[in-house]
Amino acid sequence: MISLKRVYETPDAGDGTRVLIERLWPRGLDKQHAQVDEWLKEIAPSTELRKWFAHDPAKWPEFQKRYQAELAGKSVLLGQLRQMARKDKVTLVFAAKDEQHNSAMVLKKYLEQYMQQ
Repeated sequence: MISLKRVYETPDAGDGTRVLIERLWPRGLDKQHAQVDEWLKEIAPSTELRKWFAHDPAKWPEFQKRYQAELAGKSVLLGQLRQMARKDKVTLVFAAKDEQHNSAMVLKKYLEQYMQQ
């Protein structure tokens, strides 16, 4: 099972394995409070894509397409996440304030489809 949670929310025992999926460490957050088990910064959108998107909801459809294209080339990291999710619950933790338009949403959907292959 895969779930999503903002990294700034209080960690919970029900989170399972907490995987930070941000390229940059979240501002103002110490590692102890984050309680992250893994940090897969390489699975995050490229710096160029992240800057282009700039959390602009108007760019959301195109961002999804571009990020999915990037994810298509990250089979090793996707395999690692798939293996984790088969063993235990995985919570993808992210920093974005917008909980509807962010890379974690795209990654979760992509990973769920990847796991069905």
